[in-house]
This record gives sequence, C-alpha cells and structure tokens, in this order.
Amino acid sequence: MLTNLSIQNYALIDDMNVSFAEGFTTITGETGAGKSILLGGLSLVLGKRADLTSLKNQERKCIIEADFDVSKYSLKHFFANHDLDYENHTILRREILPSGKSRAFVNDSPVTLDVMKGLGERLVDVHSQHQTLRLTENDFQLKVVDALADNQDNLVGYRVHLSAYKKAANELEELLDFQANSNKEHDYNSFLLKELESANLKDGMQESLETEYEQLNNVEQIMEQLSLGHQLLNDEQMGILGKLADLKRAFQHLSDYGDNYKSLNERVQSIFIEMDDVAGELETLRDGVEANPNRLETINGQLQLLYDLQKKHQVGTVLELIAVRDQLSGKVDAVENIESKIREKEQELQQKTKEVETWAIKIRDARNAVIPKLKSTLQENLYALGMPSATFKIAINPSDSFKVNGKDDLVFLFSANKGSEYGELKKVASGGELSRIMLTIKAILAQYEQLPTMMFDEIDTGVSGEISNRMGEIMKEMGQTMQVFSITHLPQVASKGRQQFKVFKEEDVMGTTTQMKKLTQEERVRELAEMLGGKTLSESALAHAKQLLQ
Repeated sequence: MLTNLSIQNYALIDDMNVSFAEGFTTITGETGAGKSILLGGLSLVLGKRADLTSLKNQERKCIIEADFDVSKYSLKHFFANHDLDYENHTILRREILPSGKSRAFVNDSPVTLDVMKGLGERLVDVHSQHQTLRLTENDFQLKVVDALADNQDNLVGYRVHLSAYKKAANELEELLDFQANSNKEHDYNSFLLKELESANLKDGMQESLETEYEQLNNVEQIMEQLSLGHQLLNDEQMGILGKLADLKRAFQHLSDYGDNYKSLNERVQSIFIEMDDVAGELETLRDGVEANPNRLETINGQLQLLYDLQKKHQVGTVLELIAVRDQLSGKVDAVENIESKIREKEQELQQKTKEVETWAIKIRDARNAVIPKLKSTLQENLYALGMPSATFKIAINPSDSFKVNGKDDLVFLFSANKGSEYGELKKVASGGELSRIMLTIKAILAQYEQLPTMMFDEIDTGVSGEISNRMGEIMKEMGQTMQVFSITHLPQVASKGRQQFKVFKEEDVMGTTTQMKKLTQEERVRELAEMLGGKTLSESALAHAKQLLQ
C-alpha cells in the first residue's frame, strides 16, 4: 500500500508531502484545483515518461518519492530477477533534471524506466474512464473468471506442462527442418565420407609414406653411399677397420704401463667395436636396398590421394582429415537415423499433448463451474448501480490451440437494455456503463486475490443520487481488504472515505501553487456541504453533510 507521497517542483506543486492510511481514501477539490496534477505526479514515479514541461521551476530538478508497504504483494521474485534489494518498506524515486534527463531509483538503486513501470503496475492500479478498455480484453476477462474459479494452482501446473509441450514441439520442428535441409546434402556428404574412408586414414601415415617414397625414389644414390661406406671401412690396404685393428694392438701393449694408458686402450677398443658394428649394419643395409618401381608408384598414388584430399577439404594434416571424416560420419548417421528420431519425438509430443490437455480441461471445468455465479453477481451489482436490465452471456468454448492461460475461447457478451442485442463490451457499452462494470469486477476480484492499491479517477462522473451512494459503498467495502483511493466530485462518494483529502490552489506574490491536506471531521462537513450546495453554506447543506458522514 502507498504510505507516503512526496512531490517537489512538479507542475503547480512546489513542495508537497502527504501520508496515507489503509482502507478507503477520498480526494476532493474544485475543478482545476490540481487533482489531475497529483495523479500525474504519482504516475511519473510509477514509470510514465516525462518531459521538461513537468518542472515548475525550470532551473531546479523535480523529485517525486512514493513509499510503499509491499509486505503483502509477493514481490521478492521480482526484486531478485532485477537484482534489487528487497525491503518490506520500499521507496520509488523519480528525478527529472533541468537538462531534460530522467533518473529512476528503487530503494536508492538506479533502475531503468521499464523496471520501475513493471514494479509500479504491481503496486498501484490507476483506473479512469479512459482505461476501461482493458475490461474489453479477453485475457483480462479470463483473469476475472480464473480468480473466482481459484484456478491459480491449475494455471501453474498447466504452464509447466505447456512449456514441456512447446519444447518437444520445437525439437520436432527442428528435426523436420534438419531432415528437409540435410536430404539435399546427404548424397554429397556420403560420397565425401566414402572417399575419406577408402583412404584408410591413420595418424602418422603421411610421414611414413613420405619417408618410404624418398628412399625408393633415391635408391641408386643410397646404394652408392652405402657401398662407399662399406669400402672405406673394409678396404684391405686403406680400410678404416684395418687401421683401427693396428691401433688396437698397439694400445693393448701400452695398457700394462699405467692406468692412464689402460683407459686410453679401453676407448680405442670401444671405437673398434662400434665401427665394426657399423660395418656390419652397412653391409646389411646395402644388401637390403633394391629398386622397386611398383612399390614407388603405389606410394606415390597414396600420397597424391592424401594431398588431393587435404586440398579439397582445406586442411594440412591427416589428423585434420580424420576430424573431417568423423564429422561427415556424424552428419550421415544423423540423416540415416533421423526417421527413428522423428518417430520418437512425435511419440513424446503426443504424450506432452495429453498432459497439457489434462490441465487445460481442469482449468476449463473450474471456469464453467463459476460462470453462473459471476453472471448473477455482476447483474445484481449493476442493478444496484442503475443498470436494472444489464445482462451477460458468458461461455467457455474449447480452442484449437494451447494458449498461455489455457485452451479456451471466452465469449463475454453484454446487453444493457431489455430487448437489445448482445454484443462485445467495446461495441455495445458506453463509457459510463464500462466504468460501472469495471468497478463491479474490481470489487469481485478484491474478494479473491490481493490487488494492488486501487486509484479510481472520477469513474463516478455522470452518476448521482442513490447510484453514486452505492458506488461509494462498493469502494468502501473494497477498502476492508485493500487500499482504495477515489478522486471524486460526488459528496455521496467522498463521505464514504475512511479519510478525506482536499486538493486546492493557493495564490501569493510568488504565484499559484497546488496544495493537498487531510481534512478534520469538521473540515469534512464543510467540504461536503460545499459540494452539496456551493460556497454559501446553508443549514440544510451542513445537516445533509453531517448525515452523509454518519
């Protein structure tokens, strides 16, 4: 509920600070006194866009603060979603700077205007004759029916299963799209896969083939160098092994003359053994080397295939070709298995459809059960509001598609007079009739759910006498369970308030300002008497005013 409103430097308001209580509050004042200015200031802190014309003094900033007790509104989730600190006592502040810039704050944390508007809609419902069009919207009408039907839990269950149904439907659509698009590429992908599979790709194969190719392609030079090495080692006259044998024998004699000679001898012996081993391996290699044109041609073909595949797939290694092959294999398998996946997803979607349909039927049954009560309550209340012949036709018809609030189409038709054709509210109801219908519906809703603070802006325009008295009674009854404001010109409505405020203008040498004050009991009597009979207060007007307050 709104506990305090502070407005500085806005329109004709210089500095205003007003505290409010729970229950039903009425706001009165002469035409032009500034009641709309008050409402305009409040709407800014609820997220309405502003401009520089809002500033009373163009050289100072405009500041509007609204304090709310939000403990009954279940808003912790909203605060968490927008990374705001939740406090039962929450302050919304709006600043409009002389530069034209606007800033918004919730509990001193900067927020966007959209966040402030979203929170404001949960805190205050401003209702005027111009806003009754919401009454003609199907979603709002269903919300009224669901409140009476206590459908909140059913709607939560329905939306959980609706989300699962939509997920399955989207996944099926993606599979079908994939199938339609991939069929065009499937043959080409299969061809590329077979081409890569026929290459028998293995990590390291390219290096191995390139090494073997170099050996076979240079076999004559290899044989020539091996033969030369063998000759250098084994030549009878000048061979290295012969000379090393002489050196070995010479050093064997020296080893007996000291450890240093012995160590040197061991090194010479080691060199001889190593070179003798090299000579043996050279001979083996030389005997094993032979020209093989057929093998060379085969290897050349394998390497050329690898090079061609790498060029085609724009990669540089066999490992990258293997990755391409595996990716193509996945695509080909996906297409070849898509039919079974589609069948599985279709079965899943059928199951999800049954589940969400079950919840939709629960919602529909609950709605149908309360429609007779809704019709009779509306008609009874409108009878008391001067619409004795008002009747409704309300029906729930199954829809062809799942909606966010069920699988129903609501027929909500109205007739104001006997013998008149039934029609949609927006087509057959006048502005005054819509206002009375909306007031009645809000009163019904107040019995079934926690509504935000309700601000009725002159919805009683055009009515008088007993009807206005009944409208005041309805708002007073609503005030038993919620905070309700009514800006009114009617004394019958104004007198029903638990507290009454007056908006008025003051003029001095500095100009004109709009003020607002809470009226005492005596001041209320005088205000109501003026509303009844004008500025000249008669005894009868004062007596009537006292009677209204009693």
